[in-house]
Amino acid sequence: MSSEPVIETLGLSKAFGRQRALDNVSLKVFPGSIGLLGPNGAGKSTLMKCLLQLQPITAGSAKLLGREVGREGREIRKRVGYAPEQNCHIPGMAGCEYVTYCAQLSGLPFQAARQRAHEMLDFVGMSQERYRRVDSYSTGMKQRLKLAQAIVHDPEIVFLDEPANGLDPKGQAQILELVQGLWRIHGITVILSSHLLHDVEQVCEQIIIIARGRVLVHDTLENLKARKRGAAEVVLARGHSELQAACRGKNWLCDLLPNGHLRIEHRADTLNPLLTLMHELQLPPLEVIPSPNALEETFVQALEISHAAA
Repeated sequence: MSSEPVIETLGLSKAFGRQRALDNVSLKVFPGSIGLLGPNGAGKSTLMKCLLQLQPITAGSAKLLGREVGREGREIRKRVGYAPEQNCHIPGMAGCEYVTYCAQLSGLPFQAARQRAHEMLDFVGMSQERYRRVDSYSTGMKQRLKLAQAIVHDPEIVFLDEPANGLDPKGQAQILELVQGLWRIHGITVILSSHLLHDVEQVCEQIIIIARGRVLVHDTLENLKARKRGAAEVVLARGHSELQAACRGKNWLCDLLPNGHLRIEHRADTLNPLLTLMHELQLPPLEVIPSPNALEETFVQALEISHAAA
């Protein structure tokens, strides 16, 4: 991993009137595949638009690829790709014409732009459809086209806003496989914005979780998944206090939940120590439910925060 961050923000805030879409966001993000995860309305798209200078920053500061956002826009745009959530094609243009035009806007001469456009359309799996007008495309083809135009100029970092939105399961899998290869094969840093946990888990190595414009978590996927390993909920017919006392004797956390389950954190990679203890106490469980990892728990928390504030 590079020692230089690709994104740096300090106290970044964005307000629309009295509504704060981003609230004091401070981040330092290094190259890789980064998932920007949160419920709808969390501030994900606004954060990307502020970094791309499509929205002015209300307060704070930001750097993208080491350059200051708001002062070095031309140099930043040469090195950045962007696929917005909304359709961004030009009516009446064929797919290959549109991607060629986007390449020219990025500074490539026409011949090089046309060649590069066809290469990228091959990469995203579009064949003869590229010669049709974009207006006639299906949702899946439009998503592929957006991806092609975002990477046609070989950017160092690409921002993808809900790239699998509106696709059937097969189409989602195909798009996510392409996105996954951008970093793992081609070394292009990916910022993938999504409200779907599965999409981010499949593609990303780093996770940023946002709710109500605030960053709740910024960590690696591996660390998040490991945090709650060795935790479980236990359903017993009897012996709750006995098991709680035994857990305290081992310095395990053990709490009685409102639903009558015991939540136990025994800090082991498997449930075997917990099952062994219950066997020794002759307390056969009715059910043992492994706790979800911290990524799932934090995402659920983000949803709850969003709903509570709605």
